[in-house]
Amino acid sequence: MQQTFAVGIGGAAGQGVATPGDIFAKIFSRRGLHLNAYNAYQSIIRGGHTFLTIRTGPGKVTNMGDGTDLLIPLNQDSMDRHLKLLTAGAACIYNADTVKPGSPADGVQLCPLPVSVLADITRNKVAQNTLAIGAGLHMMGIGFSALEEVLREQFKKKGDAVVAENIGVARAGYDYAAAHFTAFPNALPKTEHRYAILSGNVAMAMGGAAAGVKFYCAYPMSPSTGVLHWMAAHARKAGIMVRQVEDEIGVINMAIGAAHAGVRAMCATSGGGFALMSEGLGMSAMIETPVVVINCQRAGPSTGVPTKTEQGDLWQMLGAAFGDYPRVIAAPLDIGDCFKLIPEIFNIADRFQCPGLVLCDLLLSEGRLSVEPKELDFSPPIDRGELITTNGATPDVGTNGDYKRYKITASGISPRAIPGVAGHIHTVATDEHMEDGVLISDEFTNPVQRRAMMEKRMRKVTGIEAAVPAPALMGPRNADVTLIGWGSTKGVIEEACEILNNQGISANQLQIRWLVPLHGEAILEILRDSRHSIVVENNYSGQFARYLRSETSFVPDGHIRKYDGEPFMPHHIVEAVKEQLAGKTHLSVPMHEIMV
Repeated sequence: MQQTFAVGIGGAAGQGVATPGDIFAKIFSRRGLHLNAYNAYQSIIRGGHTFLTIRTGPGKVTNMGDGTDLLIPLNQDSMDRHLKLLTAGAACIYNADTVKPGSPADGVQLCPLPVSVLADITRNKVAQNTLAIGAGLHMMGIGFSALEEVLREQFKKKGDAVVAENIGVARAGYDYAAAHFTAFPNALPKTEHRYAILSGNVAMAMGGAAAGVKFYCAYPMSPSTGVLHWMAAHARKAGIMVRQVEDEIGVINMAIGAAHAGVRAMCATSGGGFALMSEGLGMSAMIETPVVVINCQRAGPSTGVPTKTEQGDLWQMLGAAFGDYPRVIAAPLDIGDCFKLIPEIFNIADRFQCPGLVLCDLLLSEGRLSVEPKELDFSPPIDRGELITTNGATPDVGTNGDYKRYKITASGISPRAIPGVAGHIHTVATDEHMEDGVLISDEFTNPVQRRAMMEKRMRKVTGIEAAVPAPALMGPRNADVTLIGWGSTKGVIEEACEILNNQGISANQLQIRWLVPLHGEAILEILRDSRHSIVVENNYSGQFARYLRSETSFVPDGHIRKYDGEPFMPHHIVEAVKEQLAGKTHLSVPMHEIMV
């Protein structure tokens, strides 16, 4: 197992938890280290409990990990919740004036800072944060110049006096640690690599820009709002029209309208907003206009736990709108994949003139990950499909200009002319229609026409299946246990497999990215050799397990499910696998430590 280092910063909303996290992230990144950050926060502006974990190391860091090496509790509540979770070798830096530590485990170093002595807290209300950063970096073996550089960037807009004050406070913490605290035995390494640090929301927004999105609209709904923020901030430079709309019904209709006019259009929401978009998605399907919709899942039902993560919207996505229609649904595997997936799903939606649905979640949307810059292709292949943008001789337009927008074809795909192209006038309506778009139900519902048009649309499914790659097994094929996951659980299952393999239990992983189409036969072929299969997912009912069974009749040997609002940690999966292989249960429901 690679060596990693995890910093945990806890406090109340309003105490400035995010800023130390940003500073650590910048310093780790500039040392050429990978990182993964996850913020467990509450739905309030002031008070409550927030806990930010930043895990770093020279190799890829795919999840928040199992423990904390350095704890910085900014208040008593955070100390009480987290100190007892620290194990030997960890350290805790805290404000000795306001926080009492209690009894730590053996081998845990307590590092009290006399904040009122080291800084003027009447002038700087968050001096404890800056002192702790300085002290922590000394203990990690990082030179002060790295911190000074970041502090200058962080506070330069507030003037030289504020910059100088914060650098002085940080230096006081750094020097105090040098004189009073024991440094960690292994200094944090440094490499020559440089990585981009992205959240999933930023990655999806950037992926949209790379894909050629020219219209984006949304109603702010966490955890998807970050996509709107990025789009609004970069709209003019990227040449994208961005609109904040009054509700999600207006959002989906505006996005489809823009797509009908010929541009690539995208919108993002969460489960409650997606529910309002269902009827609009049916319009997209019926008029065969491609649109991409992102659903950033949070814990439901209803408002649920709006700042917590879950994989609970799968069946809502599978049943969105009514009637049968072709579409594609995909779940990004990590934050880097959030970027890659958007151009891919746009190409499929455009080619097959259908909705493309992205099933993300809060863990990816608001988490942060280091990404190799060369993996971010800002000039991806663009396939607009059979899109007619200029007047010219086409086999679909007769001498009298009788263009058939919904021409019945062997592939189910009809050439799509954008409005305004001469000689391509056509009717577009949400009722069932004939090849030229004229409704079939004005006077008499023609069953022959209805069947023909329905079959035309559904023939696209075959093409979509061929365009989407089947999943592949990761790890030895003859493993003791196969862990099946989908979407954002990829990284934590990957590390759990590594731990299990090191402990003598061979494990492999099947991670599903494309949910519709599912490639059931390919999945069955992989699982045919499985000795013991377990589905891992972040919901109560085992939504993917039910979906897999409905499509393939496959029933796994066991389940690991989590629905307390927090993501899986590697030990949750490792312990559950051992429990199930020992025959103790077929369903494991690990609980996040109550202190967190």
